[in-house]
Amino acid sequence: MIWQDIAIIAAGFIGASGALIHSYLVRQKITAPLAGKVLSNGDYPEALARLVPALLDFSGFNWLIGGLALMTAPFWLGEQGLTVLALMVGSSYLYAAIGNCWGTRGRHPGWVIYALATALLAAGAFAPRL
Repeated sequence: MIWQDIAIIAAGFIGASGALIHSYLVRQKITAPLAGKVLSNGDYPEALARLVPALLDFSGFNWLIGGLALMTAPFWLGEQGLTVLALMVGSSYLYAAIGNCWGTRGRHPGWVIYALATALLAAGAFAPRL
């Protein structure tokens, strides 16, 4: 196994771990209070009360699946497959890093975590394989 594969696996581990932590905290700190107090009081349509928690969970699901795919990719995919996967998952991680940094004005650690995962992924997927 070469260092590029290790970087890709590490990026996937960081992304999947971040997804699990993010999803747990979103459920505990945002979704449960929001669904319990705000959306269930009758001021909003029932569809919105179901849709908001699902949308809040979507990012965590996306990061988790991408992370799991990255952790297994060096064992299953060739160089072209790794490049395609890196572009797909990397764009999601990069969007998370930029959006988190901008949205919280840099006060939330999530942007650093996903920026690190993006950098590892870029290094692992696009550095020349010798």
